[in-house]
Amino acid sequence: MDLKAPINCLISKYRSKEIHAGTNAGAEGVRRGVILSAISTLVLACALAGCAVGPNYRTPQPDVPAQWNAATDIRPLDALVLAQWWKQFNDPLLNELVTDALAANLDLATARAQLREARARRDMSGARLGPALDASLTGTSSKPSGSESTRKLFSAGFDASWEPDIFGGVRRGVEAASADVDASTESLRDTRVSLAAEVVLNYVDLRTTEQRLVLTEASIAARSESYELTQWRAQAGLVSELDVAQARTELESARAALPALRAAITGAQNRLAVLLGRSPGELQARLIATRTVPPTVPLAARETAVGIPAAVLHMRPDVRTAERRLAAQTARLGEAEAARYPSFRLSGSIGLEALTFSRLGDGGADTRSLLGGVTAPIFHSGSIIANIEVQNALLEQARLAYESTVLTALEDVENALDGVVNADQRRAQLALATSAARVTLTIAEHRYASGLIDFLAVLDSQRTLLNLEDQLASSTGDLATAQIKLYKALGGGWSPTEEV
Repeated sequence: MDLKAPINCLISKYRSKEIHAGTNAGAEGVRRGVILSAISTLVLACALAGCAVGPNYRTPQPDVPAQWNAATDIRPLDALVLAQWWKQFNDPLLNELVTDALAANLDLATARAQLREARARRDMSGARLGPALDASLTGTSSKPSGSESTRKLFSAGFDASWEPDIFGGVRRGVEAASADVDASTESLRDTRVSLAAEVVLNYVDLRTTEQRLVLTEASIAARSESYELTQWRAQAGLVSELDVAQARTELESARAALPALRAAITGAQNRLAVLLGRSPGELQARLIATRTVPPTVPLAARETAVGIPAAVLHMRPDVRTAERRLAAQTARLGEAEAARYPSFRLSGSIGLEALTFSRLGDGGADTRSLLGGVTAPIFHSGSIIANIEVQNALLEQARLAYESTVLTALEDVENALDGVVNADQRRAQLALATSAARVTLTIAEHRYASGLIDFLAVLDSQRTLLNLEDQLASSTGDLATAQIKLYKALGGGWSPTEEV
């Protein structure tokens, strides 16, 4: 069926009636029209006046210290460096892994979907501010009892309705939904920050464990040589079987560390694969290509610009998320309070009726209606007041959550700054101790070969060196880990200019 003819006729018919209403309508119709027009104008004026019940949101100003306790350099944060801080490690493969993770990680994809949902819900809330218009086309056929004839009736028309937001309940809902969009945006950024840090942390852990594996394998090779040398000396009658047993014990003890290290390497490789949205094991060939290259440790804490606490809080997505959730809940309190006030509704319809469908296009009998109504709450068994109290309690929770997030952010930075300084100092001391242990082992081996000392002294020197080398490799990873935690605590990993 072609609907264009009756609809076009309907529109033109009522445009014509609207133009000539002042001359053709009766006095009573004119009076009603003037009253309804005045009411509509008043309602529209109130709705557009911006008056909305409930508290207006004010951005909180947390009480934060002027500087960090552990910081030695509070230069302004470099936004470009902070946005891609992992590049400070000068590792091309690491840069590729972070880029791939930001493109394919499933948690990040979920956060993007949640942001789309929040935007759609905001659009749904905003749609309530405007009128609704529906078109209808119906046809009926009836046959009265005892009659041989069939009656048919066709109608086409438009129905419109509008609820003006006099007291701002809908606007508060839109305000809350908009704040939810902002919160979802910041939550997405927070996911990016956590994801980048987790990828780099696992990469550093992988490289550190690989370095420890290399050192352990080298130690096993050296102990194997010592074991063989001890066997030859025992066969020559120069040492007892006790020296041989001790050498064998140290050798097997070193070999026992291999399975745990290899398992840790596999676990780190699999974790990186999952972070990149891939199946475990898919990255092994790609990661093994540079397995013996340890990560380059970035700048020490004293050389890192950390900014003032207020600037850091502005960069932390989790703090920004908590602030937006506080704003959303403030608006929801106003939305709940608006339920205590009357609501207004305007509705109307225009239409055409005809006994045959074809005559609708000829301008059949017209119908029209206009209705204005007011609904005011009188008795709801306390549900409205209870809902307001619920929203008040939720608002208090949101405020406390924001304050807690601020304190946690300050704690993260202070701990990270202190962690970098201490990790740097520990690594420096271990480097000195390891160098001294190498000299000690060389002297012990020469003296043992000359028969001046027993093999126990050599074993002690070997054990000490292996332990210090392992600690030094771990401390290198610990220093890198501490620096990663500092960049994460500063809110690094996103850019305000980047679209989400």
